[in-house]
Amino acid sequence: MLFSQHQNDVISVTSLNRMARDLLESGLPPMWIAGEISNLTLAASGHAYFSLKDERAQIRCVMFRNRLSGLGFRLQEGMQVELRGTVSLYEARGDYQINVDMMRSAGLGRLYEAFEQLKAKLAAEGLFDNRHKKALPGHPAAIGIVTSPAAAALRDVVTTLRRRMPSIPLILYPTPVQGDSAAAQIAAAIDAANLRREVELLIVCRGGGSIEDLWAFNEEVVARAIARSTLPVISGVGHETDTTIADFVADHRAPTPTAAAELASPSREALQQGVDYAQRRLERALGRLLTDKSQQLDFLGRRLQHPGERLQRQRQLLQAQQQRLARASALLLQARQRRLEQCQHRLQRIRPDLARWQQVLARRGDQLRQLIHQHWQQRQLVLARHQATLAAINPEAVLQRGYAIVQQQDGTVVRSAAQLRAGELLHIRLAEGETTAVVGQQQGRQSELPF
Repeated sequence: MLFSQHQNDVISVTSLNRMARDLLESGLPPMWIAGEISNLTLAASGHAYFSLKDERAQIRCVMFRNRLSGLGFRLQEGMQVELRGTVSLYEARGDYQINVDMMRSAGLGRLYEAFEQLKAKLAAEGLFDNRHKKALPGHPAAIGIVTSPAAAALRDVVTTLRRRMPSIPLILYPTPVQGDSAAAQIAAAIDAANLRREVELLIVCRGGGSIEDLWAFNEEVVARAIARSTLPVISGVGHETDTTIADFVADHRAPTPTAAAELASPSREALQQGVDYAQRRLERALGRLLTDKSQQLDFLGRRLQHPGERLQRQRQLLQAQQQRLARASALLLQARQRRLEQCQHRLQRIRPDLARWQQVLARRGDQLRQLIHQHWQQRQLVLARHQATLAAINPEAVLQRGYAIVQQQDGTVVRSAAQLRAGELLHIRLAEGETTAVVGQQQGRQSELPF
């Protein structure tokens, strides 16, 4: 990727470092590099910082905690390694460095590749899935140990089991744990233990060593023997930092053989403490129960009475109830009688006097008829006055006195001679009948018609 820049363009150092980082990361693919570790620093964050060098050059490297935790061995100054990583640039300081993804000891690349390939294969088949893991028995009747009789791991396991629970029988299924044929013999020992069914639990273990020493536990034949085992299997191979294929397939993984023994057996001391604690709780519970029952017995004893005394007390109680009932009935009857007398008095006070109210009703009827007659007479007088008024203003009455109503052809009443034209036909209404007239020549101007 090429960048073009004009003469006046200026970029920051950050931008330059970012472009350089992008060029390195996009231009160089992840690759394997061999060299010697120097200037190793294990930070508190869990990341590892070091230089990878050869005879002529060196480069800064960083391996982050999530990658370092699955490495399987401890980094040391001067160690010859082969690592895989991405070439990048740390922008803050402008340091050219490698971000390490994987690492292996130099010369052991073939073993690590075989380890990763087998691990991926078995994981794809589901041999590592938790749903296949079997639970450990809490108190196994017998424990089987698959290891070498000469191994120090056997002594550690036996010592731990004898200390924790000496009553559990131990059965050794001897097998080599190192060498070319060790893997097949380990698998055969696991199959034999499942076939003989002498134990309820298997511990597959050996002490620490190099990757070559532990390689038998990375073989597919051992992994498949553990996977098909019907007995629960605890893997305790190497030290805490060692990881094998057997650890992934086993039902439970212990960091050391001693830890495997502790995981397989219950602790006698812990069980004894549990029994002692349960005994103390039982004693306290029994003591409380006895105390409660004693108090309850005393209480019941005080309540216990002779049947005759109880009958006598019930008889006295019955007589008292009868007396109370008789008194209550008498009081109730008296209250009801008083209530009845009060209602009678109230009824007498509010009972109507029909004769008196009939007289009142008759008087009110006479008064009403008189009022109606007076009101009718008053209305007759008002009507007569209105009739007289209407008669006085009636146009017909005016006509009876000799007046006439003159109208033009369109019905307009003639009030002035100025409204008329010579020869105009007029309509004249008289008191008796109607007639027409023709306007002659006007003589002078009059404000009104002469009739």
